[in-house]
Amino acid sequence: MIRHIVMWRVSGGSPEENSASRLLVKRSFEGLRGCIPGMIHLEVGLDSSAVDYACDVVLVTEFESQQALDAYASHPEHLRVRQQLGSLRTARFQVDYPVEPLALISPSEAANADI
Repeated sequence: MIRHIVMWRVSGGSPEENSASRLLVKRSFEGLRGCIPGMIHLEVGLDSSAVDYACDVVLVTEFESQQALDAYASHPEHLRVRQQLGSLRTARFQVDYPVEPLALISPSEAANADI
């Protein structure tokens, strides 16, 4: 399984405009649920800390395989959302990494895991 995390800072000249941009990103990506083959989890969070170094929005997705993540990158629905939101982002950060399902971890490993 591959976890794909993306964080954005989004535009907004006022707190209200920033909030509207954040909600548009959230709703747009949540609309991808059930549309992407191999995507097994999708979660979108909006920052509540309001610290100056925080990102505004985080997307956490999990894919069955690296191939499923690669296919997501060029999936028409994903490309549509990227196009729709392209002008909203002011910064983007990404991390992809393999994840071992918890069921495959021994109880002693689970007790020591940072989860």
